[in-house]
Amino acid sequence: MDNLGFDIKNYLMQGSKSIKDYTLLVRTNLNSFFTISAAVLFISLIYALFAKDKYESKVDLKITKTQQNILQNSTPYSEVDAQNRLIAGEIEIIENYDTREKVAKALIDSFSASGNKQLFNILKPENRDRVHHIKELSILLKNKISAGQVNGVDIIEITAESTSPYEAALMANTYASVYKQINLENNQGPLTSVREFFEKQRKEKLAELNEAEDNLKDFKEKGGIISLDVQSNALISQLTQLDVQRDATKIDLMTSDEILNEYRDQVKKQNPQLAEYLESQTSQAYIEVLQKQIAELQMNRDLAIANKNPNIDATKKINEYDKKMNELKDKLNSLINDIKTTAFSTSPEQIKELTQKLIAEEINNRSLNIKLNELQNIISKYERNFNNLPKTSIDLARYERKRESLKELYLLIDQKYQEAMLNELSQPGNIVIIGKGRIPDKPAKPNRILIIIVGLITGLCSALGYIFVKDYFDDTIKSPADLKNNNVKILTWIPEFEHNINAKDKKTEFIVFENPDSSTSEAFRALRVRLQFSIVDSQPPKTILVTSCAEGEGKTFVSINLAASFTKSNKRTLLIDCDLRRPRIHKIFSVQKNPGLIDYLFNCIPLEEIMWYSESTEKLCHINSGSTPPDPAEVLQSKAMKNFLDEMKNRFDVIIIDSAPIVAVVDSEILSKIVDGTILVVSANKTETNLMKETVDLIKKNNVSFLGSVLNNFKYKNGYEYYFKYYHGYSINGTGNAEERMKIKS
Repeated sequence: MDNLGFDIKNYLMQGSKSIKDYTLLVRTNLNSFFTISAAVLFISLIYALFAKDKYESKVDLKITKTQQNILQNSTPYSEVDAQNRLIAGEIEIIENYDTREKVAKALIDSFSASGNKQLFNILKPENRDRVHHIKELSILLKNKISAGQVNGVDIIEITAESTSPYEAALMANTYASVYKQINLENNQGPLTSVREFFEKQRKEKLAELNEAEDNLKDFKEKGGIISLDVQSNALISQLTQLDVQRDATKIDLMTSDEILNEYRDQVKKQNPQLAEYLESQTSQAYIEVLQKQIAELQMNRDLAIANKNPNIDATKKINEYDKKMNELKDKLNSLINDIKTTAFSTSPEQIKELTQKLIAEEINNRSLNIKLNELQNIISKYERNFNNLPKTSIDLARYERKRESLKELYLLIDQKYQEAMLNELSQPGNIVIIGKGRIPDKPAKPNRILIIIVGLITGLCSALGYIFVKDYFDDTIKSPADLKNNNVKILTWIPEFEHNINAKDKKTEFIVFENPDSSTSEAFRALRVRLQFSIVDSQPPKTILVTSCAEGEGKTFVSINLAASFTKSNKRTLLIDCDLRRPRIHKIFSVQKNPGLIDYLFNCIPLEEIMWYSESTEKLCHINSGSTPPDPAEVLQSKAMKNFLDEMKNRFDVIIIDSAPIVAVVDSEILSKIVDGTILVVSANKTETNLMKETVDLIKKNNVSFLGSVLNNFKYKNGYEYYFKYYHGYSINGTGNAEERMKIKS
């Protein structure tokens, strides 16, 4: 076949078929249509009847909006888009494996603590001697839990499914609780990192302070000096304050590093190019110069304030420092705003707030670095004075300085730790559970009525699809129109043989005699008349060869009934079985195969011994094939065969020759050259179109008279009754002569 693929669109839209054609196609395949439809519907019914009830419990979570920065675009479209992105991100977190793993652990704990294990199905493993592994249950939850946005609003619905209503509610509520905790941890992430950092520093500085106090106490107990003069105390006090500022700056810088790294990681995940741009812009040389100048002024201002000398009025100096710092800060802020404007113009809506935090932290981090360096320089200057103290006072001064520095630093860190802890606790998540999962009182699935309806529709569609695909790949001749479309002359069409062939009574194939009023008999009468008028301005063909494309297409059936039809018009008719390889005529007439044609041609048997006359009419004579020759083709092309046919033409009015299929063997080709005309029998729904075309081309190529084709076994009752409307509407027993009517038709 030429059909290598099925293009349904091309098949349905092709111009050769109409709605009526498709209707007839379905009607032709009613058995297949009803069988497939019934099978699919039956499967749907079985599933609907025996499917287990499944219960669903749902929890609604409201996603609150994070606070937006004033620089963010606040158009309705941007808000909707940002909200949808936020919802999509949260759904992804809900459905990922890490979340399911935490939920699985919580569910296993609940199952283990439950006193009634019969309330569970999914959580109760098949082996009751153990509980589910976390990994095993995490995989199961993937198909039992689903999350989705509710009608485009900022609400996510978590749905749990189980054959146990209690278990469905437990899974839904546990999932919501675990996810809410995960969301809270994610929102508190940066604050938690800061709190943990200060907690660690607080413990370390407390231990160092205790050690410094013990060292000072030991020094005094060993007999060292126990007090310092006023000048030494003042110097130690100043160094202590500077040490505290330096260490506090170090702590702030370490905290800033933690926050900055987290912001950078978050921005890099969403936009690596933006992160690189911000780092390069905030490290500009001009910005660093401004930050350094501000840090120097700040240090000088702090020293002026710390000066306790009553003879010096530092107010004017402090005001000058403040004025210069404000001017430098304005310039710095202007540069920072330019960087923000450029960054926000290319940043997506959802990371603008994060971008602003990153810029601010970058500037703060660099300022702390500069401040730390300035403090270290100042401390170095004071330490030179410190080293000039009397040797007897230096050791005590060092112990005093270290203790005071650690004391002040510990108090500062403790204060920051308390603030960080409060900030962490005050940071809420953006998830609110607004609907607790309830224990359902009726199953949500299966919808048995819907299953049956879908099964019915699926069955009908499957049946239609099967019929259309089968028809698309079916390359056989189905109706007279197919022959006409392939430019093959059609003499008549023989309806599907309605009588069953009884093995004990082969004469039932003799339709013309057995049932003369049938549409089949009328078709053979039409064939007879059309053969008589098939050759214009010439004598009707006297010797007619009946052949087919392949075996089993009804050429013998057509041959005997065509011969019988000629006898109805008082023609002396001879039927010869020239299918020397698989003869069949002797079986139909219930006579012996031998002697026959071959025996007459080569064994000199008298002609009268091979001629059999029909019991139905004396005008029909038939000659069987006889003995099987070693080379049938050689026999048929012999001079004896030609002389035999010439002799029979003198005895009979019409000679019908039943031969072998023309494509299978060369026998029919040989006979077609010594007869007056050839008829090709085509079997509906069996003979392939390409094979039929090759056969017709082969007949015409031999320059023989091709009388036309006969479409046999045509199932006109499957939608083609209009081909036979004249046969049913105008009986041969009615007014008028049947042969005259057929002449008019031809």
